[in-house]
Amino acid sequence: MPLVVESVATPALGANDVLVKLKAASLNKRDWWIQKGQYAGLKFPIVLGSDGAGIVDAVGANVDKSLMGKEVVIYPGIHWGDNERGFTPQTFSILGLPDDGCLAEYVKINAENVFPKPAQLSFEETAALPVAGLTAFRALFIRGQWQKGERVLISGVGGGAGSFALQWALAAGAEVWVTSGSEKKIEKAIQLGAKGGVRYTAENWEKELQAKAGDFDVIIDSALGDGFAKLVSLAAPGGRIVFFGGTGGNIPALNGRAVFWKQISILGTSLGSPKNFETMLKFVSDKKIHPIIDNVFSLNDAEKAMRTMDTHSDKFGKTVLKID
Repeated sequence: MPLVVESVATPALGANDVLVKLKAASLNKRDWWIQKGQYAGLKFPIVLGSDGAGIVDAVGANVDKSLMGKEVVIYPGIHWGDNERGFTPQTFSILGLPDDGCLAEYVKINAENVFPKPAQLSFEETAALPVAGLTAFRALFIRGQWQKGERVLISGVGGGAGSFALQWALAAGAEVWVTSGSEKKIEKAIQLGAKGGVRYTAENWEKELQAKAGDFDVIIDSALGDGFAKLVSLAAPGGRIVFFGGTGGNIPALNGRAVFWKQISILGTSLGSPKNFETMLKFVSDKKIHPIIDNVFSLNDAEKAMRTMDTHSDKFGKTVLKID
């Protein structure tokens, strides 16, 4: 079902809501899966888009009026809950389904979901951050518990979350290695600061990588599939393999003996809490990080932008929509 541009009513605010006049939004694989009809809780019509940045245009009766006119970025998680270890499944959702999202001129959101835009970033760069940036940040620092001096492997670099994982790890001072199916993506990662990488399409790629780099303390994966089994052999004693997404399939049969003998942790993660989001934004500001943007489209060209996600090709970084 293609994306279409339609005129709809400006969202009506509840007492605790703000109306954000959006300046930019970005696409995620989540939007792509929803469009394909392969996502839980589908409903149509729906305004897609979990990532957005803009200016507060109106506030509800219970909201501090000083928010008016502020440049903000939207935290896309709805009702995470009080548990930092994970969201409350019964109440949690993500902006863009079931609630209308950010591929629009305006979006309504609870005032607790807006945070100050990092001053050094454009609206387009800011809109690239929320889902992919937060997912990678939690994977590396919260679930993966990266510590100074530990080596990091990013499996499948180049997508939104993978490119952020690379930026976060490099900014923190980690030695980073990557895998990809594309030599161009590996070269791009090295240009950005990665130590090196290998193509996961090569036979015995894990042995090639281990010969070059050794073992890894934190491994970030976003695909699962058959190649996931090889990550166990690459993990250092006490290593953490953190994954999100599953475009490559399910977790394959693993060598459980290696898992318990090396005391490896295999950890799932998804998005992050509001506290994680606030910490990520501070990290971005402190480290003067600029998100990697692959291409920018106008809102009217949202369908064309979505089609850039049909293949991995040599795309590196986020696809962003500029909203005039």
